[in-house]
Amino acid sequence: MKVRPGVPADLRSEIEGRIADVGAFIRNQREVASMSVRRLAEAAGVSNPYLSQIERGLRRPSAEILQQIAKALKISVETLYVRAGILTDESPAEIGVRQAIGSDPHLSPEQKQALLNVYESFVAKPR
Repeated sequence: MKVRPGVPADLRSEIEGRIADVGAFIRNQREVASMSVRRLAEAAGVSNPYLSQIERGLRRPSAEILQQIAKALKISVETLYVRAGILTDESPAEIGVRQAIGSDPHLSPEQKQALLNVYESFVAKPR
């Protein structure tokens, strides 16, 4: 995605990096959930081409679209907001756990989903 002309190069680079990062994260979470682009797009209420462009870092999704995608993936919307630069990173441990599980090459998609489900069950409920 092209950032408007006149934006300083370092800021432009950071914005483009965040857009690519959130797209890659969405793709990774979709794969962990064993969902096709079509199925996720339908569940999130967006078109297949638009979701594909988000995943490839070509489009910057709005906060509302990120919320719909998070709901469809059954992940925290805050995680996507932090990735997109909408929120500041207030809980790096939580994001780090999800990212570590999602990026571990030794785990199958089913194992990743099971671990994410267990982790979510622990952090979602107050002790």
